[in-house]
Amino acid sequence: MASILVCDDQRSICEMLDISLRKDGHRVETVNAGDAAKKKLGSFNYEVLITDIKMPQTDGIEVLRYARQVSPETSVILITAVEDYEAAVQAVRGGAFDYIHKGPSLLEELKVSVGRAVETLELRRQNFAFKRDAASRNSLDNMIGSSQTIVKLKSMIRTVASTSSTVLIYGESGTGKELVARAVHSCSPRASEPFVSINCGAFPETLLESELFGYVKGAFTGANQNKLGLFEVASGGTIFLDEISEMSVSMQVKLLRVLQERCLRPVGGTQETAVDVRVIAATNKDLKQMVAEHTFREDLYYRVSVIPVHVPPLRERREDIALLANHFLKKYSAAALKSIVRINDESLEVLRNLDWPGNVRQLENTIERAVALETGEELKVEIDSDRPVAHSATAGTGNGNHSLGVPTDGMDLEDYIAGIERSLIASALQQSGGIQTRAAEMLHVSYRSFRHLLKKYKM
Repeated sequence: MASILVCDDQRSICEMLDISLRKDGHRVETVNAGDAAKKKLGSFNYEVLITDIKMPQTDGIEVLRYARQVSPETSVILITAVEDYEAAVQAVRGGAFDYIHKGPSLLEELKVSVGRAVETLELRRQNFAFKRDAASRNSLDNMIGSSQTIVKLKSMIRTVASTSSTVLIYGESGTGKELVARAVHSCSPRASEPFVSINCGAFPETLLESELFGYVKGAFTGANQNKLGLFEVASGGTIFLDEISEMSVSMQVKLLRVLQERCLRPVGGTQETAVDVRVIAATNKDLKQMVAEHTFREDLYYRVSVIPVHVPPLRERREDIALLANHFLKKYSAAALKSIVRINDESLEVLRNLDWPGNVRQLENTIERAVALETGEELKVEIDSDRPVAHSATAGTGNGNHSLGVPTDGMDLEDYIAGIERSLIASALQQSGGIQTRAAEMLHVSYRSFRHLLKKYKM
């Protein structure tokens, strides 16, 4: 099924094509002039345009050029009652998908051409989604770990994948929420369709709306052509809304409507488009608390958290740390063309005892850095004040009473405190996705003080 615009100055042709194409399940609109077709193209993303070439005032070639300019995704099929070699050449050069003569077999040829156009468009969309999402789709095999918590998580993913319900993945930053989303998609009946991800916290509200829902030509300054939104790009597949908690309340309203109605309206558009896409959302915040604080809509919360999935922090699955560390060792030593065969036992023990506030992402970064610096065949992971700090067994629980010993040969207190500050600042930035205001909130300091610390440590 496709959305089709038919343009012909003969009303009888429009009516015939309208009836025939609707019988095949397509959504069809008709106009009787080139200018009217241009107006329609500027307000809606049609998948196929069928237009006569010979029309008064604005002919089909001009409509074709306009369509290629404002809606390059649209496949244009030109039809004509006149055998005109020059017009055919112009059509091909102008980017027409097909050129059909108005003869006895017009309907039959058009149906075949429309079918090919729809198939081509689907392939284009899938390729766009795959290119945009450079990483290959992940299955459960990509989830490294044998701990009981990971075994349970994998079982949950298998169960969830078979449904089409909306999933909310929650957990700390760096735990692998997108990896879980990919696994749900790869294990689902939609696995052969696109997986499209977007970080909702990385875009201002107006840009996020156009990214998700698309826009039409002239919707805003710089909108020189129609653009498909990611919901349409993910058609038939899965869209992953990472950091959904960062959406503004007004944007939450617009998303809620799409989830409820299963249709969307591009920015600046006047018509709605049905969407068939599974939604998976993720957050590292407590959405229930945000609902209580009126910063996240309660109705949207219940809509996205139909099936909640929790991803455990790395400190709760310490038995997986060695497996993960060795996995990253193989990955980065191969990339660096180094023959590092193992991580020494001392380093592994240190890694197991760290708290990893940045979780798996922080562990990966640590191993990548160690591989880059290693010159031998055995990886030694040096932990200093700029890297993750293990919490001693005698440390306090956050009330300010910490029992720390001073080495017998003494220490530079100022450097030690500076190292801890740098480490905590780096961790807060990592967990906040680089958003400085959020990092400052996590450390309970003012934004001005946080900026001073960044400048102080040249971070």
